[in-house]
Parts: sequence; C-alpha cells; structure tokens
Amino acid sequence: MFGTSGIRGRIGDEVTCDLALAVGRALASEGYDRVVVGRDARESGRMLADAAVSGLRECGADAIRLGEAATPTVARSVGWRDADAGLMVTASHNPAPDNGLKLWNPSGQAFDERQREAVAARVREENYDLREWDGLGEESSWDGAEERHARALERAAAPGDLSIVVDAGNGVGQVTAEALRRLGHDVRTLNDRPDGSFPARPSEPTAENCRALSEFVAATDADLGIAHDGDADRMRAATESGEFVSGDVLLALFAREAANPGDEVAVPVDTSLTVADTLERQGASVSRTRVGDVYVAERATDGGVAFGGEPSGAWIWPDETLCPDGPLAACRLAGLVARRGSLDALVGEVESYPLRRGSVETDEKAAVMERVRERVFAEYDDVNALDGVRVGTDDGWFLVRASGTQPLVRVTAEARSEGRADRLFGEARNAVEEASRAVERAGVGGEAERVERSG
Repeated sequence: MFGTSGIRGRIGDEVTCDLALAVGRALASEGYDRVVVGRDARESGRMLADAAVSGLRECGADAIRLGEAATPTVARSVGWRDADAGLMVTASHNPAPDNGLKLWNPSGQAFDERQREAVAARVREENYDLREWDGLGEESSWDGAEERHARALERAAAPGDLSIVVDAGNGVGQVTAEALRRLGHDVRTLNDRPDGSFPARPSEPTAENCRALSEFVAATDADLGIAHDGDADRMRAATESGEFVSGDVLLALFAREAANPGDEVAVPVDTSLTVADTLERQGASVSRTRVGDVYVAERATDGGVAFGGEPSGAWIWPDETLCPDGPLAACRLAGLVARRGSLDALVGEVESYPLRRGSVETDEKAAVMERVRERVFAEYDDVNALDGVRVGTDDGWFLVRASGTQPLVRVTAEARSEGRADRLFGEARNAVEEASRAVERAGVGGEAERVERSG
C-alpha cells in the first residue's frame, strides 16, 4: 500500500475516500492521539482530508487541520503543535489526476518502514479501535503554520539583497516568497496562485517544465530563479543566465557548503560522481542510501551526517528538520549566492561528467533483476546491492534498478570520459537486455528498449 513516498495513485482508482478513512482509523488505532492534517491544492484533497480526519476522530484521535499548506510546513508543524504524527494529503510532483497520503513524525522524518507497515496491516485487516459516541476525537484548526514556517526560515538562512524569481508551479509553496522577502531579497513570482490542476506547467520542476522560469530569469536582472513542485518539498534552481541547474550539481553545492572535514553526506545510489569528488576535495565523503528521500532522511539521523539530498530536488539539513524542505533550500541557496557571488560562477566550479540513462521495458522486473544480479556478482568486484545493483570501477559506475512505479528496469552509467561512459552503459544495458530475452524465452515476459543520452 505504501511506497517510499507514501501512498500515491489516481483518484477514484488507487486513492479513494475509503482509503483515506481507513488510514485515519489505522493511524489513531496505532496510538497516534494528536495528528496534524494538511493538503496541497488539488481539489480532491478536500474530500480526502475530510475522510482522514473522520477516521482519526472515529478512533479517538484529535485532528488539527492546517488547510492548504506545503508538505514541509505540515511536517514541521507536528513538533510545533506537540502532535504525535502528521498526515499530508498530496501527490507531490505527480500530475493532477493523482493524489496521496504521507505520514510524518514529530522530528519531521517521514514514517519509516516499520511504522508504514503497522498502519498498512491495520488497513488490510480492518483492525480499528472504533470509539463510542463519548470517546470521539476532537477537531481544531491552526492558521499560523505558514507564518511559523516563514519565521523559522528567516532564522535558518542568511540575509541578502538579491533579485529572485520564484515559480511556485501553482502549488502551495508561497511561504518561499514570503521568507525570501523577510530576508531582504526582491522577489517576483510566477504561477503563485494555488491550483491543483496545474494550468501553467506540470508539477514536477524539471528543466523542460520550468523553461518559462529560465527564460524569464535570463531576460531580466534577476540573480536566480527558484522552482517548486506541487507541495514544495522539492526545490530546483536557474542561474542568472537562465541555465537550469542539474540536481547533481545543486547537491554538490549544498553538500560542499554543509560538510566539514570528516563529515558524511547522505545520497542515493544513483547520485553522480560529481558529489563524491567535490566532497573528497574538502575531506568529506558520501554515504549511499536506497533511492528515495525517506531513506536519505533515515541516514541523516546518523551523527556524522551533515546534509542529505537527492538530485530530484529533495534537500535535508538534519540540524533544521528531517523533512525535505523546498522553501528552506531556496533560502539557503539565496544566502549562498549572496555570500559567494554569481550562481553561474558557483555552478562553473563544479565539474560534471558524462552521464547515460536508459531503460528496458518488461513486465517481469523481479525475474530480470535476479538474472542481472547473478551476472554482475560473477563478473565484477565492486558491487553494491543496496538498491538494484551498482557496479563501481576506477573511473565510473553503472546502476541497474527496477522502477518502483513502471514496468521498466532502469540503467544509469557515468564516467569521467565520454567513451568510458558509453562503454559502461553498453555493458549494463546488454546485461539487462540479455536477461530480459532469457526471461522471455522462459515464457514470462517481453522487452523493449529505450535509451536516452545526457551529459
């Protein structure tokens, strides 16, 4: 029921009011007696939040409604309101027809695997602690969450006087513009009216989706641009020349700023060599996790981890919160540019390497991955099976990993030269294709290959 990013799916199919009611009931029955509830701008969020609150109250828990709010605002509010858990109704960067539910601890960390499974088991078994009429939970609201978040950001970032463009993507990340203004910056906004149909651009803040932001920044006197997804847990950026900064380069910049000699930075297994090489030059190192910000956050609880991030745009400063906080990342990036100068120049300091990505389509991901795993362990020395199989070499790496949401096995390769990147990608792709053909011959599926080059 739960993926690494909570529950997500299409409204009326995977995600229904029945499901939201059940999750609310299960959460309360697990002993979470005081729960903060928020939602993003999707119209379906209203009914899902109502259903979840009903389930909470029906099993004796008190619900504190925040209304529309960014995911990091909801996650932080759990601790601020002395609550036991947070429930955010959002599909994050997914398209408008989707919605979902994500659960949070008072530390700002998302529910871990054990907590998710406990809730899921109660839903499967319909095992709820339904209360009598006089034991129902209470409902209240709090309209101060965004203000509290803005104050926290003001304390956590350095002031400046930059010109900044914020593209909220019709999501709920308006707190970013407010916090940047309080820090002294001149802020212009794009797509700042919350609208869960995402009329201006798709919710996910990619280079293609944020082309208007990049063009606007380049055509004006702006120093940088900021982009969020629908619930503002992700943050991406554009330089003053309009270059949309790659997630790996942005991760390297944040990591370099946060880590001291001896520190570690938590990153998923598909993160570029760029980050490891940048940290090595200042005596710090990476600590690799499974793909997913929930796993990065879990690793960030270790004492030696100064920062955690995913190239997709999730950034975690454990001394501030264990939730990916897009508004915090925006304020920290603005402070970095205010202190160090041009974002173009900062990006230019980070060396990037040729990266190749592709995928093999198959309905039998598990069978294909098992064959690939056997072959890789037989042929290579440096193999990490933490999430898929990652092979390290002296001058590069490749990763073969089953998609968590699509009938694909993904292939990624990177090296310090174009030719070596091509060879590593070819080796990995061939291993997956041959495994897929073998599975097909065994009568359990087919395959079609797609390759995309970047770098």
